[in-house]
Order: sequence, then C-alpha cells, then structure tokens
Amino acid sequence: MSGNAAALTMSQAIGLRRADAAPEPALSWRDRLALLDLVPNLGDNIGSGEWWRGLATLTLLCGAAIATYPGVKPLEQPAAALNAADFNEARAQMIVPLALGGDTGRHMAATDAVRPLAQTPERPQIELTATLGQGDSFARVLERSGVGSVDAQALASQISSAVPLVDIAPGTRIDLILGRRAARTMPRPVDALAMRARFDLRIEMERIDGRLVMRRIPIAVDATPLRIRGRVGDSLYRSARAAGASPESIQAYLRVVGRQLSVGSDIRASDEFDIIVEHRRAETGESETGKLLYAGLVRGGKPKLSMIEWTVDGRLQWFEASGAGEQRSGMVRPTNGRITSPFGMRRHPILGYVRMHRGIDMGGGYGGPVFAVSDGVVQVAGRTGGYGNYVKLSHGGGLGTGYGHMSRIAVRPGQHVSRGQVIGYIGSSGLSTGPHLHYEVYRNGVPVNPLSIAFVIRARLEGQALADFRARIRQLTSIAPGAALAPVAAKPVEGPKLGLLGDVAAKRAGEGI
Repeated sequence: MSGNAAALTMSQAIGLRRADAAPEPALSWRDRLALLDLVPNLGDNIGSGEWWRGLATLTLLCGAAIATYPGVKPLEQPAAALNAADFNEARAQMIVPLALGGDTGRHMAATDAVRPLAQTPERPQIELTATLGQGDSFARVLERSGVGSVDAQALASQISSAVPLVDIAPGTRIDLILGRRAARTMPRPVDALAMRARFDLRIEMERIDGRLVMRRIPIAVDATPLRIRGRVGDSLYRSARAAGASPESIQAYLRVVGRQLSVGSDIRASDEFDIIVEHRRAETGESETGKLLYAGLVRGGKPKLSMIEWTVDGRLQWFEASGAGEQRSGMVRPTNGRITSPFGMRRHPILGYVRMHRGIDMGGGYGGPVFAVSDGVVQVAGRTGGYGNYVKLSHGGGLGTGYGHMSRIAVRPGQHVSRGQVIGYIGSSGLSTGPHLHYEVYRNGVPVNPLSIAFVIRARLEGQALADFRARIRQLTSIAPGAALAPVAAKPVEGPKLGLLGDVAAKRAGEGI
C-alpha cells in the first residue's frame, strides 16, 4: 500500500475486538475437571506446578499399590469332603491303572450263599502252540510248554528217529494237546503232537492205548529252478520285481552282472534280463527261493552275457560262458567313475607343490564299490600314510595294484581275491580333497601308468571241466520260464492213519477223557 496507510501485524489484528462484544462465559466445574491433566509427562516442564502435581500423583499411586499388596489374596472355595461311601462310589467310576484292579463298576460283598471251593476243577485238555527258537533244543521247548522232562526226552528221541533234530529249522511251530494229569503235582501227558519237521515232511503223533504213535506224512516237493525273464525297460530292478523275482535274487543278479558290465551305462532299456534261482515248491503251496544259479542278459535276441557259478581249485567263482576256454585281454575297472587326474607330474592339491602322481584318480560317490581288477592275493589292507585306507594286491608275474583313500576295506591281508570282487568302498581318507579312488599299478615294485597295462586272463576250464561247465549252461537255459510253477503231485502217506490235531481234540472231548 502507498501513502499514510497503517499496517497491523497478525497478532494485533487477532487481539482487536469490538468494544461491544460480549464477554466469554465462565467454564463449569465439569469442563475444568476435563481439562485437568492428572498424569502429565514428567519429562517436560520439570519443576513447574504441573510437574509437581504429576509427581504427587505418581507417589500416591505407588504408595497405594505397596500398601494394599499384602492384603490381596486369591479367592478360595472350600472343597466338600467326601465320606468313605461317596469316595468308593466315585472311585468305581474312575479309570485307574490296571495294577489297582478293574474299578469300573459297583462291588458287592459276599453273601451267605457263597461257599469257598476246596479244590478247583482242571481243564481236561490244554491246546497250545510252541515255537522252536534259535539255538534252542526240542526237549527244552516241550518242557517249557508243561511237558515233563522224562516225556520230553522220550518224545525228542522218538522224533529223531524220523528226522535229525538239527534239521528242524528255528521258528518251527509245534502244535500240542496236553491231557489230564493224575495229580496236581505231576506234569500233563502229551495226547497229540503235530509239526512241519522239514519242508518235505510233516510229523503227527497221537496217544493210543497209552503210548504215542507217530505218523510220517511226506510232502511232495518240486525242485525245478525258477527262471524269470523280462525286458529291462526304465528300471531293471522294478521290471524284475514285477516279473516275480525276489529282492534278494535281483541284488545277487546285479552283483554278478556288475562284474562284467556297468549296470548304469552298459545295460539298455531294450535288453532282456534272464534270472534262474533255486526254487522249491511243496504240494501244500509253500515255496522257498534259494541262491542265484544263472545270470544272463539278452540283446537283440542273442545272449549278451551268460554267467554261472563254478568250482575251480576248491573255490566257487562266477564264469562267463562266452569266455570259458578262451583267452581275453584287459581287466575290469576298479570302479565305474571317470578319470579325474592322470598319471604323471602334477601340483598336489593339498601340499601345493609339484610332485609325481604315481597313479590315476577316478571319481565316484562316497561308499561306491571298489573292485579287484584281476585275481590276486592281498598284501596290504589298512591305514597307510597319505593313502588313508589302502589295499595292495599281488597278481603274480611281478604285477601289483594299489587302491587308496577308501572309506572302508572289505578284505584282509593274505586273502585270495577274484577278478571283480569287492575289496573296499570309495571314500576320502588320507590326503584327499573329496571322495575318489586313487588307483596304482606296479611292475616289479615300480609304479607305471595304469592305462598302459592290460592283464591277460586265461579261463582255467579245460578238458572235462569245460565240457561239464557247458553242459550245465545248456541244462539251465533249457528250463522254460514258469516251469517251476506246475502243479505238484502228492505223495502217499506212510504209517498208521491218525486224525489231524483238531480231529484228535474233538474226539478226546467227545469221549469225556
């Protein structure tokens, strides 16, 4: 503005009011009480009247809390005491431990009609089943079942005339019927006994005219080996299980085939597995599967691998049919991993300086199997310096092999090992940065490049042994798949005709004995 115009500040403008304006009304006691701050912030305006008023309020509240604390007690409600009758009534409805008895209903005291028994009656017969345990004797099993020692020994002697007691397998069930005893102090006599003494024999005994008569029941058993064939597909294990092979048979098959081929890379989905195992089937329907007899692999309709177990020099070994009587070069790989470090000079990964690497390193997962590359004798098997767990084999002719950094050793010094036998497991013991196998080859004690060595393997089957070997191969491969599942004809029963154990019990009960 220009000229003599006046200028007012904002506070002056607000402070001006009209002279005729009405005065502000006085605050009521309710409004004053609402504006009163009883709990001011003691951190502001220290020393002011408002601050002292807040301090007085705080002191008053703390004093009231401290003064009333000893007098505050939890409310107690007196429980009504139960008399003896009410307590027993309530206890009868409780769930109590079995050691206290079954208090689940109302108990009643005995009346005058109750008379104590001078002698409790005994059951005329007791039917029970006993089981022969590992390392147990037949007579002790009978004695634990309540048979007297004299009768138990006589029964064991009588049964041993039909089958040697050592041939009775642990876990065999023995069905017994014990008759009435002449006095309470005497053991019960055996009225009847029945058991499967062997896979091919059942024994039954019955007391006739005061003596036990034994009946032998031969069980027809077919021992035709079981042959299982099928396509490998996505998983050899699952395909073989679907075809009916047991887990134990498949594991044995994979171990044998793994000595010649890499199960993970050399077997194709289009290949066919051929497994033959020992098999026994009784006329009663039970079956037993034994050890592996033949491991084969078919590719394109022709046998790729045919292996059976054969005894040579007093030792059982697996031989490949195509190589029997022939000469083969090469050796099995000590493990299925790839070569991660070659033979020659290199910088040591742990020591840090350049030195001679006297073998080759082969990668593999921790715990993978390590195989003997050829037949030999174990010279060293144990902890050996930077090699960790180490095995050294002597193969004759000045040749030897070494296997280091293993997690576990599976052979002992002086032991004879065969080609492809597991001698340990991959690990990282000794001076090692991770799980792998350190493999060395020695010629007259001097390390050489393992890739330059090829062992010459000669089959030791010649003459009549080779002819017998090939005849066994033809015999096994002539078995048709499923031939072991044909019906088994029953054998005639030997001995006197006796009732079955259940019939004996019914007959004895009917006679009132």
